[in-house]
Amino acid sequence: MYKTQPLDQAGTFRGPYPSGAPAICIDVAARLGCRTAIIGGVGKDEFGKCILERLRKDGVDVSHVIESKERATGCAFVTYFSDGSRKFIFHMGNTPAVEAKAPGQGEFEGVRYMHIMGCSLMSSPVFAREILKAMRMLAGEGSKISFDPNIRKELFTDASIHEVIREVMEHTSIFLPGVEELLLITGKENVEEAVKTCFTYPRMEILVLKNGSKGSRIYQRGSVEEVGIYQVEQADATGAGDCFDGAFLAGLVQGKSVKEAAQMGAAAGALNAAAFGPMEGKIDPDSIKEMMERG
Repeated sequence: MYKTQPLDQAGTFRGPYPSGAPAICIDVAARLGCRTAIIGGVGKDEFGKCILERLRKDGVDVSHVIESKERATGCAFVTYFSDGSRKFIFHMGNTPAVEAKAPGQGEFEGVRYMHIMGCSLMSSPVFAREILKAMRMLAGEGSKISFDPNIRKELFTDASIHEVIREVMEHTSIFLPGVEELLLITGKENVEEAVKTCFTYPRMEILVLKNGSKGSRIYQRGSVEEVGIYQVEQADATGAGDCFDGAFLAGLVQGKSVKEAAQMGAAAGALNAAAFGPMEGKIDPDSIKEMMERG
């Protein structure tokens, strides 16, 4: 059970932990044996060192992460309330996190999936344009786009984001929303209508509707499957959805069925929620396999 700690009152904070939704996702995919790379930026400070050392240790290619001497690493404070809800304060818009540029033609070869997080799109209009530039280039080279809208109301402040999201949706093959995000993006009032709207986009192949403790529902054209959760004693839910994304995509890369990939995602999310910190769960091929076999 969480103890309420408002962010406008003095309290005891834990951390720092390496974090950021894209970093959490890509780190899990790397831990599960995929060849991975991330585009981003950190400052030359201890927070930046914390993130880069963790990503390198877990096998992520960080050669496209800029290290700025002028600006500090972006960070987030998260507080928990006794009802299980969370609130965030982000420091991203004036940090190296939004200064990274799209790669040039040919800098990445053989990319199976490019994963986009909505929080990155919302962090800066300029950075959003760079993400779209990279998306267009990689999609044109045959990469599939996966998209987790990962909407944080604290970042949803610029109306131009709606047009950005629309273009991302036009390129998306794998869509990984929560229920509220799905309804918000489609403008529909119920899930089934919202799902139908998503499949009007011609590239859409898989929609994984994540619904926390209720598990997930996997939609493909003409089929729907349910995937449950794995029970753990929850320590911290932050990052569980991002871990789901990384493990799900890893499963697809490794040739698993869509349902088995979703089960890998559920196992990764559960393992992460059992540890405190956004990417501190004991996630590796053996632990995922053991949890899936245990059921």
